[in-house]
Amino acid sequence: MPSACGASEHGVAVSQPPGRFAQHLASVAPPPLMDLGAALAHPSLEALPTLLSPEVLPRLEELAQQAREVTLQRFGRAVRLFAPLYVSNACLSSCTYCGFSKELDVARRTLTVEQVVSEARTLVDRGFRHLLLVSGEHRVEVSADYLVQCVEALRPFVPSISVETQTWSDDTYARLVAAGLEGVVHYQETYDRERYAETHLAGWKRDYDRRLSSTERAAEAGVRRLGIGALLGLSADWRADVLAVARHAVWLQRTYWRTEVTVSLPRIKASASGFQPLVPVSDAEYVQALCALRLAAPEAGIVLSTREPAALRDGLARIAVTSMSAGSSTEPGGYLTPGEAQEQFSVSDERTPAQVAAMLEAAGYEPVWKDAFPLVELG
Repeated sequence: MPSACGASEHGVAVSQPPGRFAQHLASVAPPPLMDLGAALAHPSLEALPTLLSPEVLPRLEELAQQAREVTLQRFGRAVRLFAPLYVSNACLSSCTYCGFSKELDVARRTLTVEQVVSEARTLVDRGFRHLLLVSGEHRVEVSADYLVQCVEALRPFVPSISVETQTWSDDTYARLVAAGLEGVVHYQETYDRERYAETHLAGWKRDYDRRLSSTERAAEAGVRRLGIGALLGLSADWRADVLAVARHAVWLQRTYWRTEVTVSLPRIKASASGFQPLVPVSDAEYVQALCALRLAAPEAGIVLSTREPAALRDGLARIAVTSMSAGSSTEPGGYLTPGEAQEQFSVSDERTPAQVAAMLEAAGYEPVWKDAFPLVELG
């Protein structure tokens, strides 16, 4: 059944009532802090607030070792590699932290389907078989029809295609799945309703509940991979956002048990908006957050982007991470014709995909370019 917002998908956004996870989140209180020794001995979702507390930092090595053991048990030594493919930075939303925000005077570009194919072929030549199509929130330039055409054009030679775009109704997700889409990524950015309203000023993305329920609509439409996350530094209480991400991941896994759920905790980066994080998250706190998240949601994949510096990524790949981007560009057309459009944010790890793969191999890990099904030959 199409969602209540489906009729307005090409027009004015209509507020959506809270989805099932939003209702669940509102009904549970954060677990109380417990004894640190007990939390480390028996890590769980209930122990997560304790594992995220400042008192854990002196025992970070112990936390990291536990996270590494769980990662190896659940995922082995395989790390999936993927590339973001930005198709457009046109946007109708105003988000205070984003380099694509509609009021910014920046160079805009929306790729044609043919240009998307050219960018994708370049990435396939570099080894990638998992591509994430990314865009700003512009339901005219990046319409449902446009995305369906992109997925249909890429499917013959890209085995795994995901999108990170605006939210859609379930009938649009169903169309994308029929075209060959495998995954949908929607970061809530922050689960704090008040802070969310302060940073999302106008446009489709301003609707907190529509955003939060997007993965539910995608799963019900048949999407196989769901990606969620929070942008650390957007809210003053980054620990509360990590806890909400963990709760969301576990809820999705239990509710849509046929899907694969991944989580990500990107730290906010400088952009054309000039936004500065309310509370910077240090490297040690970031490692703590990912390790604690691994222990609280052991079945969830953890994704790490090139926002983070190379040395930190190398260490986290050995501890908690199961999927990494590499050789990334965050501007539309940035792989073939860089410099023609505004990037969303600057990357910190500028190594080539081959160099990242070599790092993983040297550490005793297997860089996974594609899953265990045959790649359709390039035409």
